[in-house]
Amino acid sequence: MAGYIIGAVLVLLVVFVAILLVRTLLFVPRELPPVQQDTITVDREKIVNDMISMIQCKTVSNRDDALVDWGEYKKFQELLRERFPLVHQHCTLEHVGKTGLLYHWQGKSAQEPSVCMAHYDVVPIDEEGWDKPAFEGILEDGYIWGRGTLDTKGTLCGVMEAAEQLLSEGYVPAHDVYFSFSGEEEIDGDSCKEIVRYLEQHGIRPALVLDEGGAVVENSFPGVSQECAMVGIGEKGSVNMDFVIESQGGHASTPPPHTILGQLSEAVTRIERSPFRRQLTKPVQEMFDTLGRYSTFAYRLIFANLWCFLPLLDIICKKSGGELNAMMRSTVAVTRMEGSKAYNVLPPKASFGINMRLMGEDTIDYATSYLQKVIGNDAIQPQLVNGMNPSIYSDTSCDAWDKVVRVIHNTWPEAVVSPYLMMACSDSRHYCRITDRVYRFSAMKLSKEERAMIHGNNERIPVDTLVKTVEFYVRFLREL
Repeated sequence: MAGYIIGAVLVLLVVFVAILLVRTLLFVPRELPPVQQDTITVDREKIVNDMISMIQCKTVSNRDDALVDWGEYKKFQELLRERFPLVHQHCTLEHVGKTGLLYHWQGKSAQEPSVCMAHYDVVPIDEEGWDKPAFEGILEDGYIWGRGTLDTKGTLCGVMEAAEQLLSEGYVPAHDVYFSFSGEEEIDGDSCKEIVRYLEQHGIRPALVLDEGGAVVENSFPGVSQECAMVGIGEKGSVNMDFVIESQGGHASTPPPHTILGQLSEAVTRIERSPFRRQLTKPVQEMFDTLGRYSTFAYRLIFANLWCFLPLLDIICKKSGGELNAMMRSTVAVTRMEGSKAYNVLPPKASFGINMRLMGEDTIDYATSYLQKVIGNDAIQPQLVNGMNPSIYSDTSCDAWDKVVRVIHNTWPEAVVSPYLMMACSDSRHYCRITDRVYRFSAMKLSKEERAMIHGNNERIPVDTLVKTVEFYVRFLREL
C-alpha cells in the first residue's frame, strides 16, 4: 500500500512540474503589428527656442497665493499665443479656474473627443544644488537645462509643436481634440478639476485622455533587458495623516515609565511590522502578463504560474520593499515626528506623520481603521490632513488603448508597451470621473538618472528626446 501511495505522489509531482513547465514554455511574447514606416520632419530649431522660452517663465506654484508670481504665469500664457499662432487662430481657448487653459481643436466629428494633458507649473528649486541656473534655459552639449523640462513643460511643448505643425499642413482631426493645461498640478490645485467640470457641464465625455506618467525606460522589470514603455492605467491614492497623543507634560527629570514619544515609537514599529494585505490589481496583473513574457526563464516560471507562486512573490516583495512591493499593496511611510522643543521638557503633545499610498480596495476609512487596530493604543488618535482614494483602472481592451500602444510602438519600435500602476498622483485622476480611458505616459525615453532629476537638481532634457516627443505627438494627433 505504501508503495502505491508513494507512486501516486510521484505521478502527481511529475504532472504538477509538467504543468508548470508547459505553461512557462507557452508564456511567450505576443505577436506585434509591423512598425509603420513614416518620416516626420519637424523644426528642430523652433522646438529648442520654444522650450527655452517656456523654461524662462518662472511658473513656480505654491499653496499660498501670495507667494506666487502671477506675472510669470501671464508671461507663459502670452508666450503660447506668440509662439503658436496657428493653434490660437484655429482653436478656441477657454480660461478655466485660476490657471486652467482649455484649447478646443474642432475635428470632423464632435463624437469621441480626445484630451491631451500637461501642466505648466513647476516645483521650487534649491539654487545651491544646481550646476546651472534653473530658469535660464541654457542649451549646452545637446541638453536644455531648466526646471520643468521633464515635468512637464517638455510634454506641453510637444503637444503644441505637433498641433502647430499639423495645422500648417492643413490637417483636420477626425474627432475633436482638447488640450488641457493646468498651472496647479504640483500643489493639487483645483484648475484641472474645474476643467473636467466644464467638460462635464457641456456634455463632453472623452474617448481618450493622455497625461504624464510612465516613460520609455530600461531595467524596469525583473529579468527583462529590453526597453519598456510603461503606460499608467491607474494611480494610487495619496494620504497624509498625523497620529497624535497628549499627556500632562512635565520635567524630564521625573519621567513616567512610558513617555508619549515612547508610545508613538512603539506604534511606528507596529505599523512597519504589519504591512497591508497583498492585492493583485488589474494594472499589475496586466504588467506581469505583458512583461513577464519577455523575462528570463526563472522569472517566466513565476509569472506564468502566479496561481502557484504568488505567495512566494509576496514574501519576496515584503522583504525587498521598494517599487515592486509598492505595486502589491498599500504602503505607509512614516515621514515626520514632533515632540518637545527642549531636551529637558516632556511634551504635552506629540505626533508622527505618515504618507500612505492606497491601492485596490483600500480606502482612507479602511486604512485608518486598520492602522488604529495595528497600533492598539486608544490614546493615539489619527488626524487626516488630506488625501484621495485610489483612481479607477482604465480600459485596455478598447480602441483608445490600441491607439496609444500603436503610436508608442511606431515611435519606439524596440520598446515593449505595458500597462502599469502609477505610484504618484497626477491631474489625470480628475478625468476618471467622466471616462475610464485615461492613460498616463510621458512621451520620452528617460534614463534612471534623468528620472531622478524630476523634482530634483539639474533637471534637463536632451534635445533629441524633446524632438522625439514632438514626433510622438504628431503621430498621436493624426490618430485622433
